[in-house]
Amino acid sequence: MSQPLGILLLSGGHERGHYALMMATAASAIGRPVTIFATNAGCRLLLKAAPLESEEREEVLAQSGVATIAILMEAAQALGIRMIACEAGLRVESLTAEALAEGVEVAGIVTFLGAVGAGQVISL
Repeated sequence: MSQPLGILLLSGGHERGHYALMMATAASAIGRPVTIFATNAGCRLLLKAAPLESEEREEVLAQSGVATIAILMEAAQALGIRMIACEAGLRVESLTAEALAEGVEVAGIVTFLGAVGAGQVISL
């Protein structure tokens, strides 16, 4: 089995969220188990509805022939990428579990570290 990859998403910016999904789907496509752990503003990537400021950037990506966050989220689900929203991060951002996309777990750092084990963790 390939080394697990854990992606720690701290930022709520479109670019970091997009790149987290690009890294996750690429790693999963080559057989690595992947877990995305979003905390604080990074939790916004895992919402059912994307923040309005992302719409313009998504259009630029689509017109450029680059996979959008919406497409990458679908791919991540199809690839079985585990997505966890940090319980504490949700509180800090005044978000609820009900606002999260289908399949997103709510858990803490211990769950994330357990999922990654001795694998690699990158922070965005």
